[in-house]
Amino acid sequence: MTLLSFSLNTNNMRTVTFGMNISIDGYCDHTIFNPSEELMDYFTEMMDDVDLLFFGRVMYQLMFPYWSDVAEDQSGTAAENRFAKRLSAIDSVVVSRSLDSAGANTRIIRSNPAAELLKLKQQPGKKISVDSVSLLPELIAASLIDEFNLVVHPVIVGKGRPLLEAGSLQEKLDLKLANTIHFKSGCVALHYLKQ
Repeated sequence: MTLLSFSLNTNNMRTVTFGMNISIDGYCDHTIFNPSEELMDYFTEMMDDVDLLFFGRVMYQLMFPYWSDVAEDQSGTAAENRFAKRLSAIDSVVVSRSLDSAGANTRIIRSNPAAELLKLKQQPGKKISVDSVSLLPELIAASLIDEFNLVVHPVIVGKGRPLLEAGSLQEKLDLKLANTIHFKSGCVALHYLKQ
């Protein structure tokens, strides 16, 4: 893992947001969640402020080509089709040593994700959305994540991939709760800002 040591002047920098679905007990295995139409619309609206997606390989392959296929053939529900169309239109970066190719609007980087994200953060544009559990500790350590959007689903699973592995952070990160949204399904969206 490469850690960056620097002080950031956050004025005029793009906001980097991390988003993830999690269970009540802190696991983020997407195969266990079944988002409602209301929740899919929430995810679509969140992307209105995003013009770059920053993926790890596992999350990228979970999302694509599935959602790009849904966007093309409109095979989902109305809310899923809207989400797929919006998601597929946003440029992406995927961090991977093993991927040979990626979608038309996706660039692959092979190393130094924190350094690459810092460069992108310094460029003009809207928010950058990070979707990678494996990269999260490195990006937190490099002070690159500005806000966290966690959707807690009303399920306890007891196994799977935790949001953070024990000992993956060298020090705690204090956050400020900015917003809470309750959904009819029992899901709760929590929006936190880095202090």
